[in-house]
Amino acid sequence: MNKKSLSSEQRRKNTLSIILGVICVIYVIPVLMVVINSFKLNTYVKTDTFALPTGEMYAGFDNFIKGMTFGNYPFIKSVCYSVVITLLSAFLILLFTSMAAWYIARVNSMFCKILYFLCVFSMVIPFQMVMFTLSKTADKLKLNTPWTIPIVYLGFGAGLAIFMFVGFVKSIPLEIEEAAAIDGCGPLRTYFSVVLPMLKPTMISVGILEIMWVWNDYLLPYLVLDINEYRTIPIHIQYLKGSYGTVDLGATMALILLSIIPVIVFYLTCQKHIIKGVAAGAVKG
Repeated sequence: MNKKSLSSEQRRKNTLSIILGVICVIYVIPVLMVVINSFKLNTYVKTDTFALPTGEMYAGFDNFIKGMTFGNYPFIKSVCYSVVITLLSAFLILLFTSMAAWYIARVNSMFCKILYFLCVFSMVIPFQMVMFTLSKTADKLKLNTPWTIPIVYLGFGAGLAIFMFVGFVKSIPLEIEEAAAIDGCGPLRTYFSVVLPMLKPTMISVGILEIMWVWNDYLLPYLVLDINEYRTIPIHIQYLKGSYGTVDLGATMALILLSIIPVIVFYLTCQKHIIKGVAAGAVKG
């Protein structure tokens, strides 16, 4: 009976592994297509999309050079703007949402409960519902530069971050903060000296998710920024057009590959922290 149970359990695990393996391959195929086509001549990208870049199809690194030198807007400038926007946005989201979550979790008032549910509710609102109003508001408030658009990202990224931080803060024993208060720590010192170090798992997890989101985002910078002066990497790729609107797909694939490599490396390096952070933030509601 035990052998039959073990055999059934093993078959179930094998079936599940096969299903997950197939799903993994389906997700990886688009990335492989980008890699393969980034080394092909433009003509063959359209006609032999799934073929390997061999023989006369092989373009070497010409697509990368062409993509980075196309037009009058330097690709390195777009990279710098993307880095600035991503890092500033992640910093603001992590700092302010963690402080807000600590306040919400520790102050048991109706205002905090309403604020928490509003933050959670903001996660289900589609961006398309507010994008036109948002672009006008950003223009009026002068939030249309790479140094001020992180404030807009702070508003959109606060929902998920506060949801995760509140769950983790509730798992921290209140006695630790009370001991800090007895030792003479004020609220700010308690937060930075006691609470913030314990938030590290969730802080890393939220930071990874927010960085990946902001780095790959196209629509918000396109609506808010002056695209003639400020272009992030996704916007730069979208403008790889020649005369009569023709698009060099080889150069486009090459720049897409360059843009996703940092995100993939960053994610693979930090993926274990995502699981830890999510598990830590889900201890209590």
